[in-house]
Amino acid sequence: MAHDRMYDDGDPLLARLRELALALPEAHEKEAWGRPTFRAGKIFAIYGGGVKVAPGEHEPHERAVLVKPEPGEVNALDEDPRFFVPAYYGPFGWRGLDLDGDDVDWTEVAELLDASFRQVASRSAVKELDAR
Repeated sequence: MAHDRMYDDGDPLLARLRELALALPEAHEKEAWGRPTFRAGKIFAIYGGGVKVAPGEHEPHERAVLVKPEPGEVNALDEDPRFFVPAYYGPFGWRGLDLDGDDVDWTEVAELLDASFRQVASRSAVKELDAR
C-alpha cells in the first residue's frame, strides 16, 4: 500500500538531520510510511510522524526525529520534557525529540543518531565509525 509523502523535502530541519544521519558509515535513506527513514541494515532514525500518546493525550510531532536510545538512557530521556514516547515505537524503546524548537542541540541529535545507529549497524560499520 503506497503512502502519500508526509513531509516537505525542502524542510531545513530534515536537511540538517540528513546531513548528520547520512554521515554515518553505510547509512542510507529510504522513504517508508510516507516518511524519511535512515537505515544501516535496519532503521535507526525516522523523521516526523511522531505522535505522543499518553493518558488523555494524542499530540502530533510532525518535525521530530525518532531514535532508539541505548537501553540505559531511556529513563533519563523519559525524565526530560523535550522527549516523548512515540506511538507504535515507544514500547520498543524508541523516543522522539521535536526539532521545531529554537533550543535544539544538534550535537545532542548527532549523539542520539550515533547511539541508535550502533544498535543496528554491522560490526564493520561501527568499527569504521570508531576509527574516525
